[in-house]
Amino acid sequence: MMDLGIDLSMDTDNLYIEESFTDMKVGTIRRLTPVLADGSPDENRSKLYLGHTQLMSPNGPLPVSCEIEAETLSEAMERFPKAVAGEVERIVEQAQKAQAEQQGQPKSSSDSGIIIPGR
Repeated sequence: MMDLGIDLSMDTDNLYIEESFTDMKVGTIRRLTPVLADGSPDENRSKLYLGHTQLMSPNGPLPVSCEIEAETLSEAMERFPKAVAGEVERIVEQAQKAQAEQQGQPKSSSDSGIIIPGR
C-alpha cells in the first residue's frame, strides 16, 4: 500500500449515521445522528442538521450549505429558510470584501448578483 503521508484513520469518537430529506424543490436537510464505533446510538451527543440548497447567480448555480440549530427534523425544516439566508448573507459579504480588496473600493450589498427564490 502506498504511503501518502496523510493520516487517513477514521475518528471513532466522531461517527455519525446520515439521513437525507428533500422536498425535491428547494433543498435538502441532512440529519446526522451520533453513533459509537459499533454503530449503536451515542446518547451523549446531539443530532446535527445540515441544510443544502442551490441558488442561481449570474455565473451559474451557487451551492449553499449551512448548519441548522434544531432539535428535531420539523424544527430544522422550519428554520431552514433563515439558516440558508444567513449563510447567503455571509457568502455575499465575503465575496464583496474580496472584490473590494481586489478593486480597492467597497461594493453595496444590493449588487451581489445572487438571485434568491421568493425575492
